[in-house]
Amino acid sequence: MEFVPGLVLCRRFHDEVVAPLLADRLPGLRYSAALLDGGSELLGLDTERSTDHDWGPRTQVFVADPAAVAPVRAALADLPPWFLGRPTRFLGWPTARVGVPDVAGDRTGVEVAVWRDWLRGRLGFDPTVAVTGDDWLAVPTQRLAELTGGAVFHDGLHGAVGAVRAALAWYPDDVWRHVLAAGWTRVGQAEHLVGRCAEVGDALGSRMVAARVARDLIRLGLLLHRRWPPYDKWLGSVFAALPDAAPVVAALADALGPDDWPARQAGLVRALETVAGWTNATGLAEPVESTVRPFHGRPFLVLDAPRLAAALRAATVDPALRDRPLVGAVDQYVDSVDVLTRPDRVRRVSAVVTG
Repeated sequence: MEFVPGLVLCRRFHDEVVAPLLADRLPGLRYSAALLDGGSELLGLDTERSTDHDWGPRTQVFVADPAAVAPVRAALADLPPWFLGRPTRFLGWPTARVGVPDVAGDRTGVEVAVWRDWLRGRLGFDPTVAVTGDDWLAVPTQRLAELTGGAVFHDGLHGAVGAVRAALAWYPDDVWRHVLAAGWTRVGQAEHLVGRCAEVGDALGSRMVAARVARDLIRLGLLLHRRWPPYDKWLGSVFAALPDAAPVVAALADALGPDDWPARQAGLVRALETVAGWTNATGLAEPVESTVRPFHGRPFLVLDAPRLAAALRAATVDPALRDRPLVGAVDQYVDSVDVLTRPDRVRRVSAVVTG
């Protein structure tokens, strides 16, 4: 079977199956339809491998009135079992396998929900009312990547879905400055450790720390290009697709490769200087000299990344953000999937950490 990207498949599923059913059985219904929940297809990164679980003809149908949920579900209860050669019901892990149709499932790929309730459950707040600084910093960027990525198939709720996607398209400038400053703070806390590990013969430790710095630089690079960093599976893929990422990708490959410390340091130097230059180019703060220098009296070259954090903090207008601890957004200091996928847990952690 020829692979069709998930967003293409799902748009056709809505247009050719779901929309006609709703028009026939609930004429005049106001609804929006989209795919915003999760999955590699939302980033356009799905492949045939993705079809082995929870992949296929899917859509979310959003209504404004809770009383409309049951009638919509009833109208869509007897979907055809197949669409374009793919089952419309899913079993999911662990029985599904690539190339084996998931025909035994009884869970359809259509979710029906009240739009504002769905948003609160997904984000932990209602962006149709307001988005505060605390809200921005307590939502993982993966969630924002999903909600502003994916696709909208129909927006009959007076453009409500499109309006929220526009509102969440990017951080306000002061929040952006704060998150970038936190990212450079993380780099500054580790950049000198790569050489110190190597100096005592710990090549593995040196590479481990270099990998941490590389991940922070990749996230910073995406943030500097106004792209929401996805979770780790797709972090490198999305970064590498940036128009000017190739030199940094090559530099980080050297930093993480099998060569000795001088080659590792040379790769890190190129990556650090390039991403620092991107920071200056945003105009969010006074430019900072972006060449490396020795770490105090030690023979390790570092960017001295806290200089960039200080410049970004100094340019922050909102005093509440300017005085906030430089820990940034929640997924800059939490990497537990069991926390980041639960908005209630994320918001509690964020509230405690930031006071």
